[in-house]
Amino acid sequence: MAVVLTVLVLFLAGFLAGFILLVMGAINFDFSNSEIPPGVNQPAKLRIIHIILICTAVVGKILENIGICTQVSFVRYMQGRKILVADPKLFIRDLWFEKVPVRVYQPKAPSASQRRGVMFFHGGGWVFGSLETHEKLCRFIARESESVVVSVGYRLAPEHKYPAAYEDCLNATQHFLQHLEHYGVDPARVIVCGDSAGGNLAAAVSQTLAGRSDLPKLRAQILIYPGLQALDFNLPSYQQNRGVPLLFRERAAFYVLQYLNGNATNLEEVLEGSHIPVDIKLNCRKWVSPDNIPEKFKVRGYKPRVLLDCTTEVFEKVKRFCEPTLCPLLAEDTIIQQLPESFILTCEYDVLRDDGLLYKKRLEDNGVRVTWYHLEDGFHGIINPFNSDWLSFPAGK
Repeated sequence: MAVVLTVLVLFLAGFLAGFILLVMGAINFDFSNSEIPPGVNQPAKLRIIHIILICTAVVGKILENIGICTQVSFVRYMQGRKILVADPKLFIRDLWFEKVPVRVYQPKAPSASQRRGVMFFHGGGWVFGSLETHEKLCRFIARESESVVVSVGYRLAPEHKYPAAYEDCLNATQHFLQHLEHYGVDPARVIVCGDSAGGNLAAAVSQTLAGRSDLPKLRAQILIYPGLQALDFNLPSYQQNRGVPLLFRERAAFYVLQYLNGNATNLEEVLEGSHIPVDIKLNCRKWVSPDNIPEKFKVRGYKPRVLLDCTTEVFEKVKRFCEPTLCPLLAEDTIIQQLPESFILTCEYDVLRDDGLLYKKRLEDNGVRVTWYHLEDGFHGIINPFNSDWLSFPAGK
């Protein structure tokens, strides 16, 4: 018996040591490929959040390798583990809008007039994120703006590829617009809002509804560091912030490929820019080009790249990147001109910064009123921990 216990202890000790080495190795690898710029406020906090994310991913990979669960499902589980109590100021209900799960937040206090309505689409690279991950943010919006907030639990990749997430957000929004009276919402004051991938979805939904005469017009769109194109991953912000947590350049391309195809094949071609034919790139240069980025955003380590062509085989796999419902920056001017007033938030240390800057220019060029707010010390994902006691950032708040 003693021998068995000794062997078991040694096995567990060896497993634990191996596990720690794996985690440390992953952290060291990520650290060697990451950079926190000096302009970021409270860099130690960002590093701690980054370490937590790395550790979660590594544990998930170990569990996947030994056949317990997939890495994606483990990360989603850890992200969604939040114990939330009832809110004294809000009625919170889980409902279904056209087979799409939603969470509705309604202020309890009586209102003399109809309230504003907010359709909220969470971020997470179309792969992660849920009603739970953005629960505190949605509660905050509902309380502070005294609005009815509808958070949409759209289907995620890689299980559900494009256009599943877009269709869910569109269907849920249409349902809400058709039943506003049930929630006491003013038809003239409904907005769509989202962060990161959610900003992408908000922009796509806004474009789709722009020409609809059978539904109330959206009052505005709020795009929080949105990802809006997949033609060029070598724009200035992608080069400058390629290793800045919480979103590396390579991960940005990985996520959009997961959304498109359910896998990350052709990642290298996408990163180097050899996934789209030159003639299409030249046609889209009026919208997606470093030339449209203000010069002050190019001074920090940007080098122009030569246009590369691609093979028919590669383009066949990613040609839907040219669809505006996946990459809203590519919509025609006739659509852009019909869009509602817009708010765009960009962060200096974010690979997606230039997507927001390019869309800002497109909207303004087409006569759409834009409010632009730029966080000089901001990074991608900065609003996620805004309500944390010890991991929040002043700029995020």
